[in-house]
Amino acid sequence: MAIKKSDLYSSLWASCDQLRGGMDASQYKDYVLFMLFIKYITDKYADSDDFAPPVVIPPGASFKDMIALKGKSDIGDKINTQIIAPLVNANSRLALSDFPNFNDPNKLGEGNDMVEKLSNLIGIFQKPELDFSKNRAEHDDILGDAYEYLMRHFATESGKSKGQFYTPSEVSRVIAKVIGISPENAKGSTMAYDPTCGSGSLLLKVAAEAGKHITLEGQEKDVTTAGLARMNMILHDFPTATILSGNTLASPKFKDGENLRTYDYVVANPPFSDKTWSTGLTPGDDAYQRFVWGEPPAKQGDYAYLLHIIRSLKANGKAACILPHGVLFRGNAEAVIRQQLIRSGYLKGIIGLPANLFYGTGIPACILVIDKENATARKGVFMIDASKGFIKDGNKNRLREQDIHKIVDTFGKQADVPRYARMVPLDEIADPKNDFNLNLPRYIDSSEPEDIQDIAGHLNGGIPERDLDALADYWQVLPGVRASLFEQLRPGYAQLTLPLAEVKPTIFGHAEFATFNAQATERFQGWRDATTPLLTGFGKDGHPKALIETIAEDLLNTFKPAPLLDAYDIYQHLMDYWAETMQDDCYLISADGWVAQPTRIIETDKKGKIKDKGWACDLIPKPYIVARYFADEQAAIEAKQAELEAASASLAELEEEHSGEDAIFSGYDNINAAAVKDRIKEILATDGLMSREAGMLEATGNDQEGAEELKVLKQWLEFGNQIGVLKKQIREAEAALDQKAYEKYPTLSEAEIKTLVIDDKWMAHLSTAVQGELDRVSQTLTRRIRQLAERYAAPLPQLEDEVSKLASKVERHLTRMGITWK
Repeated sequence: MAIKKSDLYSSLWASCDQLRGGMDASQYKDYVLFMLFIKYITDKYADSDDFAPPVVIPPGASFKDMIALKGKSDIGDKINTQIIAPLVNANSRLALSDFPNFNDPNKLGEGNDMVEKLSNLIGIFQKPELDFSKNRAEHDDILGDAYEYLMRHFATESGKSKGQFYTPSEVSRVIAKVIGISPENAKGSTMAYDPTCGSGSLLLKVAAEAGKHITLEGQEKDVTTAGLARMNMILHDFPTATILSGNTLASPKFKDGENLRTYDYVVANPPFSDKTWSTGLTPGDDAYQRFVWGEPPAKQGDYAYLLHIIRSLKANGKAACILPHGVLFRGNAEAVIRQQLIRSGYLKGIIGLPANLFYGTGIPACILVIDKENATARKGVFMIDASKGFIKDGNKNRLREQDIHKIVDTFGKQADVPRYARMVPLDEIADPKNDFNLNLPRYIDSSEPEDIQDIAGHLNGGIPERDLDALADYWQVLPGVRASLFEQLRPGYAQLTLPLAEVKPTIFGHAEFATFNAQATERFQGWRDATTPLLTGFGKDGHPKALIETIAEDLLNTFKPAPLLDAYDIYQHLMDYWAETMQDDCYLISADGWVAQPTRIIETDKKGKIKDKGWACDLIPKPYIVARYFADEQAAIEAKQAELEAASASLAELEEEHSGEDAIFSGYDNINAAAVKDRIKEILATDGLMSREAGMLEATGNDQEGAEELKVLKQWLEFGNQIGVLKKQIREAEAALDQKAYEKYPTLSEAEIKTLVIDDKWMAHLSTAVQGELDRVSQTLTRRIRQLAERYAAPLPQLEDEVSKLASKVERHLTRMGITWK
């Protein structure tokens, strides 16, 4: 049985984090990621029949050999000398500096502490689900994704100063897409380069967009991070990628002769505003002529990296670089370089990103897209202000799937979108009023239009027609709705024709809204009909990433023409559901086929005692089986639960009624059956009214208070007994239903499993999400109408009249009280 992808990642992180102890996450990551690396290369290459496998594992240097070291007093030293050293010696692309010191007592503790920590760390990676021998990374990169997952968590934990080794994958994807690489234009000889490659994630996203094994080269100043990048390349099945250590600006490693090597694609996320960029470098006498447009300021290295990138591009090369917004508007030396950049025509576009996306800083950044092809003919710079599109994720912001898609779509079309994107002519940028300043708010006003108060409306009443006209998108689809809600009060002003409470039902009940609803539902049904064969055709060894890409694009394109609905919002519903549920389901199906096998949930407590906590089935959880096959049994249980709730409410009401001071239940510390029965015995014993017939308690008596108390107490017992009986009946019915559901799974045919998963689980969820978007249309319109109606409901004369009446009323009261004033 395959483990869910999300469970694999989270259990891996939880296990590793548990072992970390007091070590900084930025250091601990090196040990964890090395373990993932050694496990992968052992599974993939240890028994390789290849004449020249990409990674050579010498005898005695595999993960299996590490397992043999568990518990040994010299485990740390042996990992260094018997595992890491032979690996480095056998593979020229690996360096000793790539790997952490496994015998470092300052980080791993001394003596038994180190032995236990390293033994446990090895144990984590012995989990059977971490078996990569079948090379599951070939299509759906579960291993590379696990590496990304760990990197993101380590970056989050490492804090501002140490999280720069990782560029958020969402931003990396945007960059890889906007430079325009694709399977259609990429060849084996296509070359991509990152001069500040960190852990290599940007390069790998470019390779993923290329869809084939292109040539990847990268340089990274931090030695340890360069090691992470080399491992990352191998883990993502790019073992031939070349990652070199060193300072790119002072000592670029990738050269052809004495010149910088040039590339088809360059991507980079250099350190923001690097204050030490010129260390080891004389910019005015640069051997590679990178600074002919001007020398960047000594304390601002942003343009130094950009100029290196431009110099590293082929004549038709394309690049994208993440830089702080300051590069768009700072003056002096940077203004000179910026003017040259704009005049060259190389600057194809600027994409402004939300603040707080990156782990090294909270400031907003932008992507500069460089394209040397047809540069002389370029007439403008395409600008996107995407700063508003994100979701909060812990203490960082993150681009959603819809944000990524919208940026890429808009950039690809180079089409103007109000308050979001526009092609800005070079003449406008060069105009003296702008003077080559590229600050995005100069060219794109992304602010929401101001909601203007209408003085005449406040003075004389009536909703301004201007405000209603602003809802034109709605009236194009629902013209009759406007006519049924409003009538003209006077020229330029309207009034509601019905009470506020009836606005929403009127919109919902209108034939035009019903037609709009039906058309949108029809669109969804059309997508569902086209998608279901793809889903039923998906099976063992299928490729989940290819599946979601296809069906999500189809959904987006289905709803793009739909009025009043944001197709990207609907797309996001699918992508969210994919992330939380569908992805895991598809990976299970890819591993095991359409199999729905419930598993017992077995837990072991601290004393080693094993407990059976029931059962579960990830692919088809129990509620779906119950809803389809045992609806009558479930309905009977719900009816009993309703009876139980009614009885419990009656009991609570009885207690509430008789719980005041000196009331029947006032003296009880805790009202329970034993205490109530004891009190009944007391009453009966006091009155001498005990009847022993059939063990029954019976009051015959004279004491009215005692008789009343006895009646209430017996009523309490009746409710209690009723509740007890109902609880038992519900327990028994639930146990019987649980058993029926459990026994149903083995009888399910593959067709039934597909129906349960695709129709009852996936499509039902997505249908509800789409319906939610339809409801939001009417709710948004209703909310705005209500707001306008309430705003202008009481014109000034009416308010003055009310104030006058109230003032007169107060004056009359004061006069009656004998108070007078001038």
